[in-house]
Amino acid sequence: MALYGFENVIAWQKAHVFVLSVYRLTKSFPKEELFGLTSQFRRAAVSIEANIAEGYKKLSKADKLRFLNISQASLEECRNYIILSRDLEYIDEENINTLYQQIEQASWFLNKYCKGIIENNGIKG
Repeated sequence: MALYGFENVIAWQKAHVFVLSVYRLTKSFPKEELFGLTSQFRRAAVSIEANIAEGYKKLSKADKLRFLNISQASLEECRNYIILSRDLEYIDEENINTLYQQIEQASWFLNKYCKGIIENNGIKG
């Protein structure tokens, strides 16, 4: 399957991998968390990649960066949910490490993507 548009953005790709892991891991969370932590964690994770995708087609730097900043905020929210899930013992150490690695990669590429947009003189302010 060919990649188009935002799917070519490495930050989106890394965020997507993270989202898939979050969905996979939260399936095992207690049922009483379905409308609590499970839902919040999934929504925040999806928000990371969704805002990268939405910002992709925005024409101005300010619009693009606004959506990417929302992605960054959602990413930090997910860091909190990883810690909470760990402390509630919903996720084992191996999966915690995997999530941390994935979120760090997504964060690094998202920050570089933002920097690239800021420095691109071909995009109007």
